[in-house]
Amino acid sequence: MITLGDVFRRYGPAYRARWGSQLSSAQLAAMHAIEACRTEALGGQVYRCPHCDQVRYAYHSCRNRHCPTCQHDAAQDWLARQQDLLLPVPSFLVTFTLPAALRAIAFQHQAQVYDLFFRASAAALQQLAQDPRFLGGQLGMVGVLQTWTRDLRYHPHIHYLVPGGGLSADGRTWITARADFLVHVKPLAILFRAKLQAALRQTELWRSIPAEVWRQAWVVDCRPVGSGWTALKYLAPYVFRVALSNNRILGMADGEVTFRYQDGETRQTRISTLSAEAFIERFLQHILPKGFVKVRSYGLFRVGARQQLTRLRAQLILQQRKVELLPPDDERPEPDQHQDLRCPNCGQALRLERVLPRQRAPPDVQSVASREQRR
Repeated sequence: MITLGDVFRRYGPAYRARWGSQLSSAQLAAMHAIEACRTEALGGQVYRCPHCDQVRYAYHSCRNRHCPTCQHDAAQDWLARQQDLLLPVPSFLVTFTLPAALRAIAFQHQAQVYDLFFRASAAALQQLAQDPRFLGGQLGMVGVLQTWTRDLRYHPHIHYLVPGGGLSADGRTWITARADFLVHVKPLAILFRAKLQAALRQTELWRSIPAEVWRQAWVVDCRPVGSGWTALKYLAPYVFRVALSNNRILGMADGEVTFRYQDGETRQTRISTLSAEAFIERFLQHILPKGFVKVRSYGLFRVGARQQLTRLRAQLILQQRKVELLPPDDERPEPDQHQDLRCPNCGQALRLERVLPRQRAPPDVQSVASREQRR
C-alpha cells in the first residue's frame, strides 16, 4: 500500500526546495514528521523469534496529528476516554459551514478566523436552544473543526455532537427534544451569520470582507445520529480524521499522485490524478496552526461542568431505568497498550532483542524546531 509518507519522501524535498520559504513552520514540521513516520529515522525496536530466528523491525510513529498512519489508533484511544459524555438520549450532528466568500480570508488568518468560527457557531446554537420557543434549555456540545472536502479542496466546517435536550435554567429539569428534531436550521443559520459578522467587525479583517457575503444564505445542517455509545462512535472519526487516509492513495508515478474519493452528491467513487506538487499543496492547506485546538466543548460538556454532567447522567439513567449506554466489554475499545508481537513465519511470540535509537534530525528539521522554540 502506498502511504502519504511514501509520497512525501519521494516528492517532498523538491516541493520544499521550490516552495519552502512560503510554508509555515507547522506545514514544514508536518511534512518532516510524516516522512519519518515508522521509518528508521525515529528509531524503534528489533524483535527476534526464539523458535525460527525470524527478525522483525518495529519503528516508532511520528504522532503528528496530521499523519494518516497515526490517527486511527489515536481515535480509538480517545473514544475509550469519552464515556463521561454519554447521555441516554438521542443525539444530533449539527454542522456549520463557512461560506465560500470568507474562505480566502480564513486561510490567510487561520487561527483568528477559526477561533471566531467556533465561538459564533457555538453561541448561535446555544442561544437558539435556550429560547423557550424552541427548546428552552442549555445544551452540551463537543465540536470538531475540519477544513477539507473529499477531494482535498479547502472547505472549513465544524461538526457538533449535541444530545437531544437541554437543562432548564434552574439546573434541575431535563427538557427532552424530539427524537428526530433538535432546532430549526434556517433561523440557526441566520443567527450564526449575525454573530460571526459582529465578531469580524471588531477585527482588522473587516475591510477585506465582501459585503455580499452577509446577504447570502448560509448553510447549517442538523441530523440525528443515534444515542449513547452509537453517537459517540459516530463522532470519533471526525475528531482524528485527517484530510486523506492512506488507503485512498491508489498510485504515484511520473510525477503524479492518484487517489480516490466519494462524490458528496452522487455517493459514487471518483478518481483524481494530480501532479505531485498540486497534491502536496492541497494536503498542506489542511495543516492547522501550531497549538490550535480543533476539538472544543461547550455548555454542559465544558470541563468546568463535568460534575453537573455526571449528576445529570445519573438522573437520566434513573428516569429511564434500563438504558444500554455502553457496549459489551468485548466491543469497547481499550486505551493503547503494548501487545505481544507474533512471528509472521511461525506465529510464536517475538522477543525484544534491542532498541534502535532515534536518528539525528536533518538540518532542515532542526531549523524548524529551533524556529518554533524562538517563537
